[in-house]
Amino acid sequence: MMQTYSTLAAIDLGSNSFHLQVGRVEGEQLFYLDAIKESVRLAGGLNANKCLDGASQRRALNCLARFGERLRGMPAGAVRAVGTSALRVARNAPEFLEKARAALGFEIEIVAGREEARLIYLGVSHSLPLNPEARLVVDIGGGSTECIIGSGYEPRDRESLRMGCVVFSNRFFPKGGIDKAAMKAAEIAARIETRLVAGPVFGRSAWVEAVGSSGTARALGEICRLNGHTSGHSDGAITLEGLRWLRERLIKAGDANQLDLPGLKLDRRPVIAGGLAIMLGIFEELGVERMTVAQGAMREGILWDLLGRVHDRDMRDITVGQFQRRYQVDMAQAGRVEAVALALFPAARDEAAQRLAWAARLHEIGISIAHSGFHKHGAYILENADMPGFSRRDQVFMALLVRAVRGGLDKLGLAPTAAEWPLILCLRLGALFNMSRSDAVLPAITLRCENGLCHLSLPATWLKDNPLTRAALEGEVREWGKAAAGIRLELA
Repeated sequence: MMQTYSTLAAIDLGSNSFHLQVGRVEGEQLFYLDAIKESVRLAGGLNANKCLDGASQRRALNCLARFGERLRGMPAGAVRAVGTSALRVARNAPEFLEKARAALGFEIEIVAGREEARLIYLGVSHSLPLNPEARLVVDIGGGSTECIIGSGYEPRDRESLRMGCVVFSNRFFPKGGIDKAAMKAAEIAARIETRLVAGPVFGRSAWVEAVGSSGTARALGEICRLNGHTSGHSDGAITLEGLRWLRERLIKAGDANQLDLPGLKLDRRPVIAGGLAIMLGIFEELGVERMTVAQGAMREGILWDLLGRVHDRDMRDITVGQFQRRYQVDMAQAGRVEAVALALFPAARDEAAQRLAWAARLHEIGISIAHSGFHKHGAYILENADMPGFSRRDQVFMALLVRAVRGGLDKLGLAPTAAEWPLILCLRLGALFNMSRSDAVLPAITLRCENGLCHLSLPATWLKDNPLTRAALEGEVREWGKAAAGIRLELA
């Protein structure tokens, strides 16, 4: 039975701004409560070595401490924090994340670009009328731009482009200076990057309506709306003519900080030129003439995804099932291994047990590539594939479990105190006791662990009647005995 919560919270650690969104749960619906935004400009703190500098880290940690104060007392399962582009590329992200988790008081996931796109579409689609026609959703963030085609609540195609308003503003408009040559160079770069997804998948024939989300789209839409009486180009949406009008105004001003324009807020001025260039490139390459602006964005998508987990509609379970079908997993065998592994694992209801269950269901996906070394092939798939709902950390964790399902333990490179060892033991035993790949009834099996010593108890008569399994268990005991695993296994 899944835990239920009356309140959920989402934290979006974007490359430009950090957002906190809190929602109240009423059955199948969410009602948004608190919303806090702070311009952190994390991507602006990436130096030439792709490391976050001290100033950007301080801004981020101070912001997360304030978010943590608002969320104090909330259960861990009701809060999800997600990091995006800047944290994907920062070389010192692991060190920063340790401090960030301490400041926030909750775990922080780093998601891949396509997973970010899925969450964005989920947030956008829940803020718009349900429509079966195909939509193009564009989200220009600080370090990346996500493009999604979907209908209803389901994304169909997702891509993450390596361009963002902070990155482009720093690259083409350093210190805020804007001229015609720099704007042209930025637009060309945006068109080249967008061309990677242009064509039949994202081109004009693939969608009926274009929608923008997040800060850049909202700022451009607001500028067009408030200046419609002078520009004559917009009724509130973003239009190609309106973008061109704004481009001329920025070039004429020479510096966004010197442009006093209705709708252009102070915190948006440093990155508006980069965002505008990207949007112009997308409009030109994808044939967009008019784009509405949605209120929903990634933070709302995180909330709706979290609501699905709470209501037993976890996207991660759906993804695992899809992978089982795609790689033609023997479902019966996966179920047998999962049942034994979970029965042996002492904490059958926590997050670690959930990861163990997913790893058991997917431990043989590598057989579709080759039976020899299938555990290595499976681990490679899990670590590198796009897996909707999963963070990069989750994928690496599951890949490690699958890699460890057979072969030597010393090759894993884990510290003796690593938290993965108990899960590895249970998964290996689950596979070992099901070598026959049949529904034969297993005896009562007990695994008791204390101070790193694990006693595996089975009826002596059963071991005598199953010499092959006994030999495999004795080999497993020897393997754990020579491994620097912090666990010893005894057969009783």
